[in-house]
This record gives sequence, C-alpha cells and structure tokens, in this order.
Amino acid sequence: MNKLGIDLGGTKIEGVILDDENRERFRQRLPTEQEHGYKHILNNIKKLYELMLDQIEQEAHTFGIGTPGAISPRTGLMKNSNTLCLNDQPLKQDLEALLGRKIIIQNDANCFALAEAISGAAMGRDLVFGVIMGTGCGGGIVRGGDVITGMQAITGEWGHMSIDPNGPQCWCGSRGCVESLISGGGLERLYEQQYGVHLSATDIVNNYRKSKSPDLAFVNTFFRNFGRAMANLINILDPDMVVLGGGLSNINELYAEGVKEVARFIFSDSLETPIVKNKLGDSAGVIGAALIGC
Repeated sequence: MNKLGIDLGGTKIEGVILDDENRERFRQRLPTEQEHGYKHILNNIKKLYELMLDQIEQEAHTFGIGTPGAISPRTGLMKNSNTLCLNDQPLKQDLEALLGRKIIIQNDANCFALAEAISGAAMGRDLVFGVIMGTGCGGGIVRGGDVITGMQAITGEWGHMSIDPNGPQCWCGSRGCVESLISGGGLERLYEQQYGVHLSATDIVNNYRKSKSPDLAFVNTFFRNFGRAMANLINILDPDMVVLGGGLSNINELYAEGVKEVARFIFSDSLETPIVKNKLGDSAGVIGAALIGC
C-alpha cells in the first residue's frame, strides 16, 4: 500500500509518496505562506494532498503529517508550535473534515527520529534519540520502531530543558534553554548580544576554524553547552544511538570536540553511546510522516 506523508514546515509544505517497501515514488513542495494565516495553510495542505492522490490514481493509502509543535492530549488543540498561527487550533479535526479522512499527526522531530530509526543512520538500533539542531532544537524517541509520544505529548523536547537558569530568555518563557544556547538561531542571537555583530552560524563556525577571536572561545562554549545538554539526555535515557539532524548537524567538529564534552559530563566511566550524523538529510521529516500514517 502507498504511504503518503506531509511535512508542515514554517516556510514549505513537503509531500512524499512511498511504496510498500518504503521507496520514494513522488515528492513535491509548496510554500507554507503562514503570513496568510491558519486557514490558508490548511488549504495548501489540501492542495498538496490532492496532487499526491492524483499520482496514485486515488488508490488506497496511509497518510501522516509532521508538524512543528504537538497536539495537546488535554484539549486536542495544537501547542508549542513556532508556526504561531497553528497554536490553539484544532488542526487534526479541521484537516480530517477538510480532507474527508482520518489522519495521524506527529511532531516533526518525532518524524525525523522515526525515519532515521527505520531507514537511516540508526537502522537496527532499538532505542534511538533523534535530535534536530537547526533554527531551533527538537528531539524524538523511538523504541522498537515506534515513536514514544508521552502523556503530555512532549517526549524528547530536549530543546526546552534549561541548562543555565541565568542564561538568555527563551521564547517558551524559561531561561537558559538548550534551544536558546545551541540552536542555529540561538547561537546567532547570543553572538550578536555579546559582540554587537550579526553573523550567521555558518560564518561563526568558519571563523572558529580559522582560529579567529572571539569566535574561537564562543564556539568552544557552544561545544561545552552541547556536551552538557547531551550528557543530561544520555544520563536519563541511555539510548543505543543519538542521531543529529538539522543544519548544525553538518558541523563536523560536533562529532569530535562536541562528543569529547559529552564524555566529560556523562555519569559513567566512559561514553559508549554513538552520536552520529543523519543519513536522510532534509528528507527525514517527510519520510517519517509517511511512516506514521494510518
């Protein structure tokens, strides 16, 4: 049976069709256009879904959607989305009414983790933590090929674990969250606050590689914060593998200098947990959405 998945991002909505052996048959992107509001996003999802239905000639299929944020088990409404117009909206109910079918919705980081566990870097591993380090920080946990969602639908949200209560204010209301310290957006804001110059995360890391000051000390602090945050996570979960995704996962030094910092802080005599780069790249989220469908 065909598996259809849609990854709802802040700037793009991506759809994929997988066959019964999880091979890609079709992929398409449309702009999210969140500036036009919630109902406009719903209509763009419908437009993409109908394109996908045409590709499979209306055949039977499963369908899943990955979203920023999650559906509250208490209210049934979206929460914790950085696409703000989705928050407090009955997204699942509205989409099911609009599309005329049942769907499964999962957090986009959970979709990333599932895809890497089933078809990517963590194939064959039982307990997998998938980490997204991009504009923000997210995470998902997969056990035995199944996503663990949790009672409050917040399992894996390591980005809002505070590692410095005196640190910068996070959009969630807390201080010193992992996301405010080691995401791409967090790094850029911190750098500008400290040095009065705006640089992209890529430029900051490139200057580090050239041993330029103050970037050398700044990036070393980034590695230190990464190590502390990741060690806290591993101390609690002790996973078989951690897979890194998002733009910052392309920083090769994370797998050397960053991992050394994890080993410093972990509550063990040695760090045995493999911390690896993703294999599916930007495709992981939408592939995971297809894999969670009903």
